[in-house]
Parts: sequence; C-alpha cells; structure tokens
Amino acid sequence: MLELRLVQGSVLKKVLESIKDLVTDANFDCSSTGFSLQAMDSSHVALVALLLRSEGFEHYRCDRNISMGMNLNNVSKMLKCSGNDDIITIKADDGSDTVTFMFESPTQDKISDFEMKLMDIDSEHLGIPEAEYHAIVRMPSAEFAKICRDLATIGDTVVISVTKEGVKFSTRGDIGAANIVVRQNTTVDKPEEATVVEMNEPVSLTFALRYMNSFTKATPLSSTVTISLSSELPVVVEYKIAEMGYVRFYLAPKIEEEEDETKPQV
Repeated sequence: MLELRLVQGSVLKKVLESIKDLVTDANFDCSSTGFSLQAMDSSHVALVALLLRSEGFEHYRCDRNISMGMNLNNVSKMLKCSGNDDIITIKADDGSDTVTFMFESPTQDKISDFEMKLMDIDSEHLGIPEAEYHAIVRMPSAEFAKICRDLATIGDTVVISVTKEGVKFSTRGDIGAANIVVRQNTTVDKPEEATVVEMNEPVSLTFALRYMNSFTKATPLSSTVTISLSSELPVVVEYKIAEMGYVRFYLAPKIEEEEDETKPQV
C-alpha cells in the first residue's frame, strides 16, 4: 500500500513541468525514505534525478518498495486539473496496475480523484558517483534562466568558464558572439540574490544550450540554482525543492570539433 499526502500540491505540478519535456516515460520509485525518479532523455545525453524526501509529506506510507511507470505528459495533464492550493494525495495498492491522484481544495469542499494506468518501463539505474567538483557556482535561478535564453538567440552552445573573477557564459553563432560575465556577489541583502563561486581550479566547458534551456524549466522550484563543473564530468544543474529534496540535471560536455579533426583517423 502506498499513500502520500502533499499539502503543497503545487510543488508536484512544478516538478512535472520541469522534467516532462526532457523525459517522456519514467519510473517513480517509492521507498520508506522518499519518492524518487531517475531517467535519461530520449537521446541519452541528459539525466534527471528527482528526490522528494518522505519527511516533506504531511502523510507518507510506503509498505514496500514500489516502482510505478508513468507517462510524464499524462501525469502533468492530470495535475493540471488540480488547483494551485490543492492538497494532493497519491495512492496505489500493492500489485495494482493503476495509481490514483486525489485533489482536495484547501477548504475541503471539493475533492476530485483521477485514476491513471501504470506502464511497464524498463530502466536501468545508473549509479551516479559522488564527485569532487573543480568549481561550484550558486546564483539566482532566474538570472541563469535569462542568460541561457539570451544566448540561445545567438548560438547553439554555451561555454561556461569559471575563474576566480567569476563565471563567464559565452556563445558564438552566425550573427556574432556574446559573453556574459557574472561576478561573485555575496554582499546583497537577500541570500537568494547572491552569486557565490567556489573554485579549486579554473574550468571551461561547452554545453548544448537546448538542454540548458530545458533544465531552466525548473526555475519556479527554487530561487537559486547550483551549477557544479569538473573537466572530466557531466555538469550538474541542481534546483533544491524547499526542505523536501531536489531536481538535478546532468549533462555531458560537448567535445570541440577542432579537437576531433586533429585526432588520428582509426
């Protein structure tokens, strides 16, 4: 038996909006510690990891580990039927091939329930190793979203370079080039408006802007975003979800074509 009750139902709506364009079908895994998802996008370039810890729910019952395969667009459609202030309850019986979403208005004068068929989805869990990153940038999530959006009007890729001066976002395209530098700024009145750069060594990596712009759909979940970079590793773009958990996006850096051309032909 599974029963999860989330008072801030809007959190779940925002989570689905942030990942449904990247991942079509995925397994939601429930255990005694929390509700999680790990899935790759269809082109196997990006990975999404979601965690909502059990203590963030008003009521959380999960008698045994259960994996529920769902089409994320369909889940999103169902969640759109709930009001932003609604309390959302997710229920599933052991061995059942359906999951029920229940929406209660805050005054409890309206209760809706929607039943959805579950899917069988083969998915392998990729062990994501804990890693030490060369550079970690924390900045306002809306600022990061605007930078990615602005650069995408000029080029297809973004070079993220971190030095002790700050972090530089650069792109180049047919119409020209753009550089946006964000300096470390910790003296602001509100901590969520600060830009903090922790750097062990300088990093400069290139990423597809299409994916970065997709990741920024998680901006409504958190006022800050954390970008962790290392030369040999995928970037991690993390949005914390209040006190509950996080959505993390992993994206492998692009290898510059010039380098490829100099490699000996095999």
